[in-house]
Amino acid sequence: QLQLVESGGGVVQPGKSLKLSCAASGFTLQHYAIAWFRQAPGQEREGISCISSTGGHTDYAPSVEGRFTISRENAKNTAWLQMNSLKPEDTAVYYCATVWDPLNPFCDLLGSRYDGYWGQGTQVSVSS
Repeated sequence: QLQLVESGGGVVQPGKSLKLSCAASGFTLQHYAIAWFRQAPGQEREGISCISSTGGHTDYAPSVEGRFTISRENAKNTAWLQMNSLKPEDTAVYYCATVWDPLNPFCDLLGSRYDGYWGQGTQVSVSS
């Protein structure tokens, strides 16, 4: 079965950290750009971070820059999102998504580009 599976979400206090994982099953992540999106209740989906297929370029939304770090390891067929200094406004369902992009050294946060695989989402709740 071809799928992306997110894990690592949970409930944490403000200022704490979480590390989300995005594991591919049934296909290899090599040659795919990967992005993380999130959606809070009643709000639009927000692209928050991406990493190019080679791993050489990353991008972040202003809302998370300096606090979140995206990474990938093709040998493990997995990408991660390290989230530090979490705030209550980071509460959302987090999704990873892919787009086949082997020749592009860059990535972007435009959700409509990610027409490959999407995970089912993992809930992150930040509350005291």
